[in-house]
Amino acid sequence: MAERDAHSDVPVSGSSTGASPAPPPASLVPLSPRRHIPNMLTMLRVVLACGFFAVLSRWSIVDSPIMHSRDGGGSFSHLDWTLIGAAAIFLLAAVTDALDGYLARRWKVVSVFGRIMDPFADKLLVIGAFVFLAGPGFTYGVMAPAKTGALLEAGREQAMEIWYWSVSGVQPWMVALILGRELLVTSIRGVFEGRGVSFAASWSGKFKMILQCICVPGVLLLLNVPLPADGTATGWAWRAIQILVGLTVFVTAWSGMPYITRAIAEVRSARPEQS
Repeated sequence: MAERDAHSDVPVSGSSTGASPAPPPASLVPLSPRRHIPNMLTMLRVVLACGFFAVLSRWSIVDSPIMHSRDGGGSFSHLDWTLIGAAAIFLLAAVTDALDGYLARRWKVVSVFGRIMDPFADKLLVIGAFVFLAGPGFTYGVMAPAKTGALLEAGREQAMEIWYWSVSGVQPWMVALILGRELLVTSIRGVFEGRGVSFAASWSGKFKMILQCICVPGVLLLLNVPLPADGTATGWAWRAIQILVGLTVFVTAWSGMPYITRAIAEVRSARPEQS
């Protein structure tokens, strides 16, 4: 007979039966403090995104030291530590994006809060960054001859007009495309995951996020490379900015296609079951 405690009917551990003791109730198991770390990293990314926006909201290309060369010319030759600091903040936020998901999966502490806030923090950081890059702070006006070639009556001088140049290479339509892609994919995932269909992030979506996290700080750092103030002239850094931004926008749009094709396939496969 199993040995019992004098004041209890529960068999004593290590009794002759050899049976292992029953595990304690789940409510009595101490929760590891590590479970909070991924969510804290996610919230840190939100704070860093707000700090990033605050830095860029007070910045303008017109007042930037990169607009004034040492010899008083119009080339971009001075380092702008505001842009460098903003790039550092963005990179730190991007690191938290990679780290919070990895730790949550490794420690098996994936939470509902994390599943909601992680994509929100990602979109807040990236879309907000592109909104600022396409904003007036990164727009520079250049005096150039009028396209009509009209001549002023006084002095018969050629008429001039202002050409606005986005030094970041990001145009408003690009921001609209990025935002549209994110809204569409979020809607698709929300509808199908609500039906119990897993719509986890695809490899194309992850590649898109990596490229976006390279593009934003890359543009901010490349702006510190000496560039001509004349929008018609091109330097290697300006060409690099155009290529980086164009590639990022293209990949962002392309990365939404797998979600669309999969959604169409799910709808088609569900029709025979309903009929």
